Amino acid sequence: MSGVLVRIKRAVLAGRYRFSDKARIEMKTDALTELDVAESILNAGAIFKRVRSTSFLRKRAREYLYVIQSMNLAGLPIYTKGKLVSEAGFETYYFLVSSKRAE
Repeated sequence: MSGVLVRIKRAVLAGRYRFSDKARIEMKTDALTELDVAESILNAGAIFKRVRSTSFLRKRAREYLYVIQSMNLAGLPIYTKGKLVSEAGFETYYFLVSSKRAE
């Protein structure tokens, strides 16, 4: 398991994660709860892929988003995309920009 995935899982276990408005809309559309999303991240064995952010709102020149596809405890496949956020030099939480059923 990658070091980044371990850091993401630790943030989720500690309750240090947030959802964007887009992620919340996708969750509502797919009838997913925060718990469904958290379970899928904690069940993940690997990061599916890492993509470079194209958002004009990013704070750093190089920012990566991590795509995780895994199942929650009920076996429902869930797709998430998010980033680790640092404040004052410390990793503070995992911010999910997308959370929906995997296709």
